[in-house]
Amino acid sequence: MKHSISHYTTLVFDCDGVVLNSNRVKTDAFYQAALPYGEAAAQRLVDYHVQNGGISRYKKFAYFLDHLITPDQIGPSLDELLIHYAAEVREGLLSCEITEGLQALRERTKHARWLIVSGGDQAELREVFATRDIAALFDGGIFGSPDTKDEILARELDKGNILQPSLFLGDSRYDYQAANAAGLDFVFLSSWSEINNWPLWCEEHKLSFFGDLSLLT
Repeated sequence: MKHSISHYTTLVFDCDGVVLNSNRVKTDAFYQAALPYGEAAAQRLVDYHVQNGGISRYKKFAYFLDHLITPDQIGPSLDELLIHYAAEVREGLLSCEITEGLQALRERTKHARWLIVSGGDQAELREVFATRDIAALFDGGIFGSPDTKDEILARELDKGNILQPSLFLGDSRYDYQAANAAGLDFVFLSSWSEINNWPLWCEEHKLSFFGDLSLLT
């Protein structure tokens, strides 16, 4: 983050761990969906999920079936895993905490366009944000999988929906990688992140960081 928040024309937000306290919701949902394959397999999926924050559920479950179980293990199909996961996640997203300071930040950045760019399912995100009455804050749109964050950022930049200077607010390594590849400034939000030893990671990459949105100035 090279400038004060008021400098930016566009603010791009990740959802989980940034706008919603939903990282644990999704981690638990991965575990429960994979549990028919056994506790060890379910934990391997959780470990893979945490190490690859921001990547879509579709890719994570496909990787799980291809690489994290043995060929002789029998359990739910990819579609069945996705259905179970979606049911668990929807309930959690509708009840989890919304970050402190979201409305106040919107007031301070009335000039800026706001977007959600998430690894979560796009239709699910739009439904949850509408139900929780925060969809209107994101006048630039709410975007998610099956498109990747790299694809979404490239497309919205090309369309002129993201205008520079832009800032990506994220809590994962992939958020930083996607923002950097697209030419967006980045700030790390730590309070709900699942990155182990995030202070060292931020130091290595010379990243600005805050606990949550209420602390941005």
